[in-house]
Amino acid sequence: MIHGGYWQATYNLIHTGHLCEALTEAGIASWNVEYRCRGDVGGLWPGAGDDATAAVEFVDELASRYPLDRERVVIVGHSAGGQLALFATKRVRLPVVALAALSNLRDSAERTGPDGAVARFMGGMPSEVDERYAEASPIEQLPLGVRQILIHGDADTSVPYAESAAYAEAAGDEAELVTLPGAGHFEPIDPQAREWPRTLGAIQALL
Repeated sequence: MIHGGYWQATYNLIHTGHLCEALTEAGIASWNVEYRCRGDVGGLWPGAGDDATAAVEFVDELASRYPLDRERVVIVGHSAGGQLALFATKRVRLPVVALAALSNLRDSAERTGPDGAVARFMGGMPSEVDERYAEASPIEQLPLGVRQILIHGDADTSVPYAESAAYAEAAGDEAELVTLPGAGHFEPIDPQAREWPRTLGAIQALL
């Protein structure tokens, strides 16, 4: 599980803890990871991407310590963590559930401007650091070669629903888009929300 928070160090993995507890209750082991964010040393791109990939690769070590099925692993990411999950899965080839994910960093940066979270995390606008966007933006990494389920509320005001819709269309048969009518940004990670069964069901489906 890779948490969101617009890659800012003021946010951490605590807010996805309830989700991980709900997964445990459903019989699914979880690995809630932290990564370098803006405000940490090395927190600008590609630090967070390197950390997310290292966290997923560490599952091999976890499988040697605990009774885990290495053949049944899914990467889950929310918001900015969704970008990191999609980035990591390109390298480790595991299925992914992307919850309200930032999947087009180039468009997001253009929408929010040079003082927005995306441009500050990437170290500039696309016109300034084009190669970083080409590497980090999930939609530019397609095809990923694995199954992907995108879950997004169509009333999300933090990450526009249209971003996941456009990504799913570009991904074709690799990706399935699950629309949550009337839902905002945090319902997909809230075990008490009515939308939670859609998130849990997606994870179970990929396991």
